[in-house]
Amino acid sequence: MARRFGRPRGWRAASLAQFHIAVPGDCRYILFRRSFAVVAGARGVGLPLLSAIIITRDEAANIVACLDSIAFCDERIVVDCGSRDDTVRLAQEAGARVVSLPWKGFGPQKNLALSLASGDWVLSIDADERVSPALAAEIDSAVRSERVNGYEIPRSSNFCWRRMRHSGWHFDYVLRLFRRGRARFSDRLVHEDVICDAPVARLREPLAHYPIDTLEAAIRKIDRYSSLGAAMLVARRRPVWFGTGIVRGLAAFVRTYLLRRGFLDGREGFLVAVYDAETTYYRYMKAWLAMRHDRIANGRERSSADHGTAER
Repeated sequence: MARRFGRPRGWRAASLAQFHIAVPGDCRYILFRRSFAVVAGARGVGLPLLSAIIITRDEAANIVACLDSIAFCDERIVVDCGSRDDTVRLAQEAGARVVSLPWKGFGPQKNLALSLASGDWVLSIDADERVSPALAAEIDSAVRSERVNGYEIPRSSNFCWRRMRHSGWHFDYVLRLFRRGRARFSDRLVHEDVICDAPVARLREPLAHYPIDTLEAAIRKIDRYSSLGAAMLVARRRPVWFGTGIVRGLAAFVRTYLLRRGFLDGREGFLVAVYDAETTYYRYMKAWLAMRHDRIANGRERSSADHGTAER
């Protein structure tokens, strides 16, 4: 039974070699694999192999720290989509190989990264997340389990460098560690889930999350995520009216600031509530405008067709 949340076994002689992959496009796969000697010393021969996967775009400020925090993994795979900063160069300097492919959405992109993983277990992590030494040790112990197919990890999030203890941002559990072949990502363009076969357990140590460090970054994320969310609404042909964005935006603010006690997070709690409200508001307004445009365009086509019939 599958539960929603977000190569061969054993070690091979080919593990000492770099992987040579050539795929055209503008996204890049950055692969780095440690040598057998290093892995044997750190984890021991016969233990399950662990692959880490990351998708990125313009993450030069985060990629090195993220990769350093998962250095305990046997394999690190980064999928980069058209970065205009030094993300690719920094990954290459860390000993990575790069392959390019176009952006397909968060869910499909992560499934693509997952298809490249060769470990028995897979750790999915974002570039703005960090694995602490304590969490790394817990993960190393967890992957030896024969009874569990996946693990949810508590995530501790920060907004503009303040740790949020409420607002719905504190210790949200995300399924990020799972047995390869027993889980996949949903095909959602944004806010993808992991669909994993039961049983699924939970780890104790938190995953550090730094999604937004400036208001400028918040505004960029609002625009990007609201556009992806609007595209999903349009694709589902879900009815959206002008007032939908207003009502749902206000509801998002109330949910974050009052129901999830964002007011206890101080000024940053208010900013997070506004961030959630604006993301929701623009998602529905963009969907409403797109649907209105389609209706107008379809109306013009029908009018032209009727006019042509009348002339004949």
